[in-house]
Amino acid sequence: MTAPSHISASLEDYIEAIFHIVAEKQAAKPRDLAGKLRVANSSVTGALRLLAGKGLINYAPYDIITLTPAGAAYARDVVRRHEVLRDFFVDVLAVGYKEADEAACGMEHAISKAIVERLVQFAEFVEVCPRGGEDWIAGFRRHCERSSAAGSCVSCVDVLSGALRGGHKSKAVKLNTVRQGWKCRVIKTASGGAGRRLREMGVTPGALLEVESAGASGGTVDVKVKGYHISLDGGESGGIYVETLCREQDRDDIRRPEGKRTLL
Repeated sequence: MTAPSHISASLEDYIEAIFHIVAEKQAAKPRDLAGKLRVANSSVTGALRLLAGKGLINYAPYDIITLTPAGAAYARDVVRRHEVLRDFFVDVLAVGYKEADEAACGMEHAISKAIVERLVQFAEFVEVCPRGGEDWIAGFRRHCERSSAAGSCVSCVDVLSGALRGGHKSKAVKLNTVRQGWKCRVIKTASGGAGRRLREMGVTPGALLEVESAGASGGTVDVKVKGYHISLDGGESGGIYVETLCREQDRDDIRRPEGKRTLL
């Protein structure tokens, strides 16, 4: 996304903080921002005036703060950059969550959209790589912890290939039947207007989804796709057919950490 005008890293921190506070409380107050960002009230006032001048927030002294449509779109872009970086560091580079989150906070302001998309693609490739998928990441994590390469890649691939041959390949199922924590690949989506909306959100054949929360029968399903968090109603999720990617013996062990944020 192109910013309406130059936005500094500091202002991006403010708009990201406003986004999360609004998601939690429906509106933000200056003191909420001062506490979250650990800055003086005078600094908050100056930043809010700048953001209001750029048309990104609705702000008046002694009033609540909300995002304009342009501000919400810009905030979602900042949050996505942060989460893609953090998840890449955690899931691919085996970095601890806290350290990864702090690093992402510093890097999110400089990374381009093209690099974000490439990181998403690489993370997706790793998860479905026929030479190990998530096992490959687990092996890399152990390698980092030991600070040495244990065994050769050839023997590792042989072991993993044998494990995969014994794995379970699921049949196509509707997305609204998939349980929380499962990862799956889209096989087909609905046609017409509903399908067009899904495609615009990145839910296309071949896309990888992670089910973040699954409601009751016919309820809303929250998924993560290409670094975005989206909510699908019963009609939308029922028109998406997927295949699960985790092996049968791993399914009961998959859990999504708490603190999910829905961006759309």
